[in-house]
Amino acid sequence: MSRPTRGEICVDLSAEHEALADMIDGLASSDWRRATPSPDWSIAEQISHLAFFDHRAALALTDPDAFVADRARLIESAPRDLSVELGRLVSADELLGEWVTNRDRLLHAARDVDESVRVPWYGPSMAVSSFLTARLMETWAHGCDVADALERPIVPSARLRHVAHIGVSARPYSLMVNGREADTRPVHVELTAPDGDLWAWGEPDAEGGAVSGSALDFCLVVTQRRHLADTSLNIRGDAALTWMDIAQAFAGPAGPGRPPLDR
Repeated sequence: MSRPTRGEICVDLSAEHEALADMIDGLASSDWRRATPSPDWSIAEQISHLAFFDHRAALALTDPDAFVADRARLIESAPRDLSVELGRLVSADELLGEWVTNRDRLLHAARDVDESVRVPWYGPSMAVSSFLTARLMETWAHGCDVADALERPIVPSARLRHVAHIGVSARPYSLMVNGREADTRPVHVELTAPDGDLWAWGEPDAEGGAVSGSALDFCLVVTQRRHLADTSLNIRGDAALTWMDIAQAFAGPAGPGRPPLDR
């Protein structure tokens, strides 16, 4: 897959924000307190989490020193999760306003930042395009949680190519953070896009095997929004299976994953 430009990522990040905004537009106050698949998080807490980290993302792009100081304070606050506290304290309208303000601040900063800089974050620093792709992935993944809480289908779009790309790129990290041995054998990934096109990474005869299926299924697995058993992905080879069993596109400690759906 060819890498998209920063401008293309910004357009798609804005569209991902709007898709989530459309989903929560007009929700009753009681709906904001609906439980989501993330343990102990309501819809309000999902949006609070996004607002919190969109704010930090804008800070990382515009004032890296201030971000590093804020990061140290956040780490010191553990295990208290400051990202969800706003969602527990303010009204739905106030929370929505905070998220809109912070996402707009992020997009403005993203369009102006020097593309050659490395952006600090909670793991290794990242290139600007990779950083923005990670924000899109986070927005989409938490949007999936909101859709599940509202019992709405997750509607795939071409923006999934960003999520899929970061999922493929994060294979070495997935192994490392889950305590697995590094595996340099390449894995071929071929996904069917929502419009029927094929997205592919690696060579078809890759030594480590292959993963194929719908882009939606792949993205749900690498963001740990669905258990591998609840998808129709086809996996060949032990390297591919080991990876997909613990795939993790997001930074931080190993995620617990999702249990298989009740049959």
